[in-house]
Amino acid sequence: MVHRGAASQAPENTKPALQRCVEDQLEWAEVDVRLTQDGQHILSHDATVTDAAGKVWKINEHPWADLRALDIGSRFAARFAGEHLLSLTDCFALANGKLNLYLDCKAINPEQLAREILDAGMERQVVVYSDLKELQRVTAAAKGKVATMTKWHPQYGGAEWAVSNGLAAVEVDAPELTADAAKTFHRAGIKVQAKVLGDWDRVEMWDRAIAAGADWLQTDLPEEILAHALWQRLKKRPAQISFHRGANHYAPENTLPAFAKAVRMGADWVEFDVRATKDGEYFLLHDGRLNRTTEGDGPFSSVTAAEARKLDAGSKFGRPFAATALPTMEEFLTAFAGKVGFYFDAKAISPEAIAETLQRHKIVEQTVVYQSPEFLAKLKAINPKIRALPPLGKPENLDPLVASLKPFGVDADWNILSRELIARCHAAGVIVSSDALGDHEHIADYQQAMDWGIDIIQTDYPLRVLRAIELRPIGKP
Repeated sequence: MVHRGAASQAPENTKPALQRCVEDQLEWAEVDVRLTQDGQHILSHDATVTDAAGKVWKINEHPWADLRALDIGSRFAARFAGEHLLSLTDCFALANGKLNLYLDCKAINPEQLAREILDAGMERQVVVYSDLKELQRVTAAAKGKVATMTKWHPQYGGAEWAVSNGLAAVEVDAPELTADAAKTFHRAGIKVQAKVLGDWDRVEMWDRAIAAGADWLQTDLPEEILAHALWQRLKKRPAQISFHRGANHYAPENTLPAFAKAVRMGADWVEFDVRATKDGEYFLLHDGRLNRTTEGDGPFSSVTAAEARKLDAGSKFGRPFAATALPTMEEFLTAFAGKVGFYFDAKAISPEAIAETLQRHKIVEQTVVYQSPEFLAKLKAINPKIRALPPLGKPENLDPLVASLKPFGVDADWNILSRELIARCHAAGVIVSSDALGDHEHIADYQQAMDWGIDIIQTDYPLRVLRAIELRPIGKP
């Protein structure tokens, strides 16, 4: 259950925060519900909301017509400028058939809430969380058709307490959840939600809650929980996963937080881009210009290393990453050597500099280098052990490429992938990597490539690839 939607990637409790959950095919999101002055249920955790100008609005003192006009996105990031508060009605329209909702009732009209749930046809997609008195009113108004949940502590007794109060589920603080308690609730047909927020949102507590039998984990880190749980269950990966520019869906691309997230999600490889400053120091940056991902302006090649170190590479992604630095290649490699494979996209760096860097960091065997065949030939002439990964745009180019370069692998255009091509590559001792980026970020595409024997899938949506792995037919390797 994703806490307030994808709140580290978009303004909490907003349309884009929930859309991110849908994009990642997450099953549940927790949202907070409040009443406006004129009785409209809207999504907001706090009793107040701050607009783009910094003015604070108390929700229960203003009508919906005024509140819905506020820009609440700009304070999170400029790319969310003009984003508004979300009404519960619009939330239901977005989620219907796509995302289940945990409605945390901060201030509601119980009878009205029940009607809105039923009118939207959402009774099978929501669980309503509040105190027992309000839940009883919701249950009565919905004639028992809406599931309810409240907090449970061991001192309340066993499942009979939940049954007598008509609950469908209980929320349990993770440290208080035991296997015996979960079994007792399950025998009574009651689901158990473990709250693992804050200091509890870590591997040890996830494992404890899952082992105890929790049905749901309420978390700010759904991507890490799902990856962790899958890799624990899976004996062998059907393909390796390369995280494009790090876990760029969850943190600013090509930054240390994005790569740390990728490692925590079990990435096999992280793809990164290297460019040089005016005075020859190497930093991680994809674009030739600063404008898209940093607060800077103009060509990167025109700034000095000292100027590059002052750039904010996080604020454009979102407020949680404000002041995140643009990492140097040295900082990045030092931080992650031995933790993950390096997919080195040599945007603007010489073969000599790459060879020296890989040798000095002792990462030749854990790195593949992507560039043109001509560039890679120069690189291998310096150090034949360096693993070259040239692009492959046409099947007929494979044999000449293998003969001339003897690459470790190829980065094949997804549109030319086939069982036959991958078999040809393997017969030549060449691995196959391909970018699913863009049109091929779909479960069916990933699964087909896995069935054909692809070695590495590069993606912007790692949770989708994990879901494809999870949904593979039983019996597949």
